[in-house]
Amino acid sequence: MQLLHNLKWRYATKKMDASKKVSQENIDYIKEAVQLSASSYGLQPYKILEIKNSKLREELKPLSWNQSQITDASHLFVFCNYTMINEKDIDDLILLKSETNGIPIDKISGYGDFVKGKLKEKSETEMFHWTAKQTYIALSNAMNACAELQIDCTPMEGFENGDYNQKLGLTEKGLNACVVLAIGYRDNKDASQNSKKVRKSINTIFENII
Repeated sequence: MQLLHNLKWRYATKKMDASKKVSQENIDYIKEAVQLSASSYGLQPYKILEIKNSKLREELKPLSWNQSQITDASHLFVFCNYTMINEKDIDDLILLKSETNGIPIDKISGYGDFVKGKLKEKSETEMFHWTAKQTYIALSNAMNACAELQIDCTPMEGFENGDYNQKLGLTEKGLNACVVLAIGYRDNKDASQNSKKVRKSINTIFENII
């Protein structure tokens, strides 16, 4: 039941206490939770940028609707999805599977061919949205890890995606700034922490198909 308790505790923190820093031990824990995230075919088609440069964070703030969490949070992560998956990405996955489980590549190469075939069925637009969906699964794991540690976080879609891509040089790397996660500790003056959590009822969200 601890998970539900933690999820009831968390909220999208609007104002961070810039004087409080998250320990490296806890950041490492959150990173490992992201690493362990599930993804289709196990491809994990994303990269997460940890923005440590304070000057760069100041420059990103106006590109993020001037939201204070960009500069006040202890840590800032930009979750980037791959814009495309190529055959090398799949070959790398098969090699990793082989090395991790001690299985000869020729025993699992058929799986790699299957994945290549299925992904070739996707258009560029479909591929883009598919990798973004995988990225959000990783984001969810990061948020749940923060809640478990009683560390605040704010998932942010309120930013200029194209400007982020240009500022961080992502397009030429085959990446796209998908969603931002600010991690830190709530400011005592953040009024949002006192609001009751507003959610649809379980019966509204779930429907029985008999």
